[in-house]
Amino acid sequence: MSPFTGSAARTPGWEHLRVEVADGVATVTLARPEKLNALTFGAYADLRDLLAELSRERSVRALVLAGEGRGFCSGGDVDEIIGATLGMDTAQLLDFNRMTGQVVRAIRECPFPVIASLHGVAAGAGAVLALAADFRVADPTARFAFLFTRVGLSGGDMGAAYLLPRVVGLGHATRLLMLGDPVRAVEAERIGLISELTEEGRADETAQQLAHRLAEGPALAYAQTKALLTAELDMPLAASVELDASTQALLMNSADYAEFHAAFTEKRPPKWSGR
Repeated sequence: MSPFTGSAARTPGWEHLRVEVADGVATVTLARPEKLNALTFGAYADLRDLLAELSRERSVRALVLAGEGRGFCSGGDVDEIIGATLGMDTAQLLDFNRMTGQVVRAIRECPFPVIASLHGVAAGAGAVLALAADFRVADPTARFAFLFTRVGLSGGDMGAAYLLPRVVGLGHATRLLMLGDPVRAVEAERIGLISELTEEGRADETAQQLAHRLAEGPALAYAQTKALLTAELDMPLAASVELDASTQALLMNSADYAEFHAAFTEKRPPKWSGR
């Protein structure tokens, strides 16, 4: 995402999210615990716009996405979204579905790592938000459920049919998206859906530790690594190697690359600037 913006002021507060930024780490919490953090139209829009703002500002080096209360996110709110969509025409439905996809693209395309901190349920759209993150840190209570076929819709919602096979393989992805059966933490770790399994109640702490480790590291290198991982998913090898070469040539002109050499020579830790 481009750092250049127009005249719009920074959003002073977010109605549908709790946002805290400290030491280069943004913690974004879905905060409707009484509804298992079910998503509304406003929550989708806030997530999309927040990620765009943070990407432009370049002040955040890592982001933790978490859920308050008993679970991460139960998906789209049955009354406020599913009920409302029954009264929409095709153009309105297309606008809504494009917006949900824009949230996933924003997670994948933002220039900083995104860590999903998971406990309890991550269902429907909540499961896809976690899937889109770069890291998924979960405790043993976490369970995923891609429920779209259970409500009569395609399992390929919000990019799930693109992302999930690339994370767990086509066989597991077919089973999860077709049947919508819950996947508990132990199985999720076995098939690669979870990056790290913690002790119960420790997912938030572990996610914060990882976020601060990333925030203290070479931000430019992380941003380019994330960009290449996304871009090269559909590239032939020759194009991937050429893109890698161009990226490395650019990074070899960076301040961080020179700083590593200086720090190594002087026998001290590098002081990464992200430039």
